[in-house]
Amino acid sequence: MARKKTDLAIVNRSFCPGSPIGEGLLQFGELAAAGGTVCVITQAEGDLKEELAADGRGQGIHVRACKAYTTSASGLIKRVAEAVYFMLWTFISLVRAKPANVYVSTNPPVVVPFIVAVYCRLFGARYVYHLQDIHPEAANIVVPVNGLLFKLLQAVDNFALRHADAVITLSEDMKAYIQQRSKTQSPIHLLDNPSFEVTPVPMEQRTKDIVFCGNAGRLQRIPLLMTAIRDYLQQGGKLRFTFAGGGVHAPDVEALANAYEQVDYLGFIPATDAAELVNQHRWALLPIDDEVTKYAFPSKSSGYALSGAGVLAVCGEDTSVARWVEQLEVGVVCPADHAALVKCFFSLEGRNGDNFAIGLDLREKLHIPHFAKELWRIAVPGSVSGEVTYA
Repeated sequence: MARKKTDLAIVNRSFCPGSPIGEGLLQFGELAAAGGTVCVITQAEGDLKEELAADGRGQGIHVRACKAYTTSASGLIKRVAEAVYFMLWTFISLVRAKPANVYVSTNPPVVVPFIVAVYCRLFGARYVYHLQDIHPEAANIVVPVNGLLFKLLQAVDNFALRHADAVITLSEDMKAYIQQRSKTQSPIHLLDNPSFEVTPVPMEQRTKDIVFCGNAGRLQRIPLLMTAIRDYLQQGGKLRFTFAGGGVHAPDVEALANAYEQVDYLGFIPATDAAELVNQHRWALLPIDDEVTKYAFPSKSSGYALSGAGVLAVCGEDTSVARWVEQLEVGVVCPADHAALVKCFFSLEGRNGDNFAIGLDLREKLHIPHFAKELWRIAVPGSVSGEVTYA
């Protein structure tokens, strides 16, 4: 067996400190680099190494970044092609880096975790597989996948799951599905996606009504929101709506904002600005397709909870998102139905005394340093608080 040159490789298509996940992975890498050699295999539009150095970040981390060509708004074929391109880059980078431990997530899904699994089986390395969404099932909701291809992708992903030293995911529903589908015996850890820390503004001091902050994608029920808001406003509704973010439905949101004075569309804004924006509003929209909650959990939920805004979940009652809202008492759940949503908007006009602040323990679990330390603990054998040791 070849001698390992690198203690830890972190594989993720995005490693931008401007996003909560990117910042969490950066802090994870910095923790590990304090006691060993670390490389990051990623994609970037510019020179990520220089950007990190300019900010005084990433000390001890070797960056292996290829150029990024697509975004979340890019077409499916382009995104699949880039995933294959990144898969090849990942394998070549792993062979060159020779890591003893690998962390890989579902960004991009299936093909890159599989190539990591193949590398680790061939070269005797250890890997942790972080499923922030489950594919091909999540993709199949958006664009139906050919039956044979669907089964092939499942088989490929099951291979990666069964051979992982540990698996990380977001919810009990996702954990149960992973176990049922893959029959993996690997330990499965639950870890919330993190968000940037904010100091919640008291509800009575919030000056704005309802905000949606995040990707206006194919699974966020944006067409339903657009028609319900339009109907609500035409019936004399008084609430104001703010939207921020990109995605395939961003033009629909912009068109609604152009048509109604009570709707604002801010476009894409930095994640730290988004956290402060949510903090100005009394309510935060969390729409999600019911079926996808078996395979994913909306990342914006952590930022919403930390802000203290009331979460308005638009989904079925029997979903992980609805249970999260109700068990933590962080908002209300509205069925994904046009009439119900319009009625819900009217009901919110008279609610001004709600308090949705979460406890200190939960706040700690949703902060980025906790996320980074948990990844470090799970992914790196022998890591303990305050130091890093390698087997």
